[in-house]
Amino acid sequence: MFFEFGTVFVMWFFEFPKPRTNMKTAPIILFCFNRPEHLKKTVEALKNNALASVSDLYIYSDGPRHSKDTPKVTAVREYLSTVTGFQSTTVVERPENWGLANSVIAGVTEIIEKYGRVIVMEDDLVCTPDYLQYMNQMLETYKDSPSVFSVSGYLFPIAIPHNYKQEVCALPRACSWGWGTWLNRWEKANFEVPDFAEFMQNPLAKKDFMQGGEDMLPMLIKQRLGMIDSWAIRWCYTHFKYQATCLYPTKSKIYSTGVDGKGTNVRYTNRFATSTHEGEVVMPSAEYLKIDVGIQKGLQRFFQLSPQRRVINHFKVFRRWELQYKQSIKIQPTFLPQPELM
Repeated sequence: MFFEFGTVFVMWFFEFPKPRTNMKTAPIILFCFNRPEHLKKTVEALKNNALASVSDLYIYSDGPRHSKDTPKVTAVREYLSTVTGFQSTTVVERPENWGLANSVIAGVTEIIEKYGRVIVMEDDLVCTPDYLQYMNQMLETYKDSPSVFSVSGYLFPIAIPHNYKQEVCALPRACSWGWGTWLNRWEKANFEVPDFAEFMQNPLAKKDFMQGGEDMLPMLIKQRLGMIDSWAIRWCYTHFKYQATCLYPTKSKIYSTGVDGKGTNVRYTNRFATSTHEGEVVMPSAEYLKIDVGIQKGLQRFFQLSPQRRVINHFKVFRRWELQYKQSIKIQPTFLPQPELM
């Protein structure tokens, strides 16, 4: 079936029969732009999941930034018109370029308000055949755990201590590679970050924010200065503000094909490469998933900045913030993290 509403083109495909399942499946949201070959790998991997045929798929296709993007955006949309294998497939074609951050914020908000929970993918992520099973179980298991704001299918290539026996770990940093959340957590995020200036005047708050990685504070400042366009660092800030965690598998179920320099905010690198693991994951109660010091230290080592980068950040990021904003913004009372979500 095809429907057209103004400039937004929506396509629905229905697949029958459905496999028997008692699980409430979350909708999958997939964001794409101008990489048809990456996108095909992502969709095919999702289709290989048993729960694909009982999952609703929403695809947001961003518009071209300029005329050079048009052929690849057209190729993406031609491919999307052929996608089957899901309970339903809805494609939203943006006539203009929204950018990844605006697309994710608007798309997640639209779908999560309808379903209450979501699984989010981008067009350069390849998942294991049991990824949807894992993500849906995580969303169901921790839906009533107020300190958990999101769940991930990917884990950074950090070592897990031998004495850590759980198959899920909690970290103070959100992940943008194959993740999920719930409405009552997502609606806590204010992507305008209105308390940014206040936060920047609190040394203890800034230090606490970087418990998830030394790179996080300069990224948040760059976002504020318009040097990058990242929804993810603002989502990380939401986790910090509410003293919340993201839950990760100790063995990844996601890898990225997009660290080839062709994606948004990503240069060529292999430092995020990790092997994936298929198999059932034991999910303990959230009360047993406190942040493990050993795993957190591994995370901090992974995101530790080089001396050269620190110098660059001092002059191009921190100093720039001080010169452009500090004198002109009226500082509010001392920053305090918000209480946990009840």
